Amino acid sequence: MTDESTQIDQHRSWNMSRIRSVDTKPEMIVRRLIHSLGYRYRLHGKGMKLPGRPDLIFTSRRKIVFVHGCYWHLHDDPSCNRGNRPKSRTDYWGPKLEGNRARDARNTRALEEAGWSVMVIWECETKDIEALKDKIVDFLGPSRSTSDLQQA
Repeated sequence: MTDESTQIDQHRSWNMSRIRSVDTKPEMIVRRLIHSLGYRYRLHGKGMKLPGRPDLIFTSRRKIVFVHGCYWHLHDDPSCNRGNRPKSRTDYWGPKLEGNRARDARNTRALEEAGWSVMVIWECETKDIEALKDKIVDFLGPSRSTSDLQQA
């Protein structure tokens, strides 16, 4: 390995170490929105032993929300410009990203077989808050604060 390729690999490793798996910008947008709608949730299922480390867990509703990055989870919606496949090192990235997609499908299937309902929110969906709000309410049903207001 040449000095130049070693430096490139070290720089790439440094870049990759900066990519977070929790508390990402799309996840924080979704969490703030869901909280503002009156829903309460658990984060990442610590201690629950759920497949896939879900981002948000609504235990009493038996519902789970994953917030997926369009690039990392290969969002295949043609209107999404973030889900593009990489053009370089396709021999590495292709199988890696396909593996992420396959793992997501396995985890979703396992959760559904265990009686959970699963919703995926894509990073690109966080740009339209009103549409996202409707999607969340349709999935979760009325929040406690909403139903309390309706009863009063």
